[in-house]
Amino acid sequence: MKIENTKAQMRKGVLEYCILSILKDEDAYVAEILGTLKDAKMLVVEGTIYPLLTRLKNAGLLNYRWEESTSGPPRKYYGLTETGKLFLSELNTTWSELHNAVNLVTSQKKHKNE
Repeated sequence: MKIENTKAQMRKGVLEYCILSILKDEDAYVAEILGTLKDAKMLVVEGTIYPLLTRLKNAGLLNYRWEESTSGPPRKYYGLTETGKLFLSELNTTWSELHNAVNLVTSQKKHKNE
């Protein structure tokens, strides 16, 4: 088994959560979202993010608006809907629980059965 495949699957599993978190305070366009992910060492390509954004929009979690740009074509800004904010709140709880559980499991030095 290649470690890169496992690492990619782990990143993919939390990508939706990360994107929603990026958009929690303000709308952003794809280049900004990708930049934030890149700064966090979470490497994602445009070919991955566009289908995900479309899926989140179709699920009613995101909306978008077009805004003129002084440095090129209009930009599509994504933002959370009210449903998206509620969904993110639930994901925050789930992430916290999962994070705590994984830390407990991976930090145990000795199993109780031994």
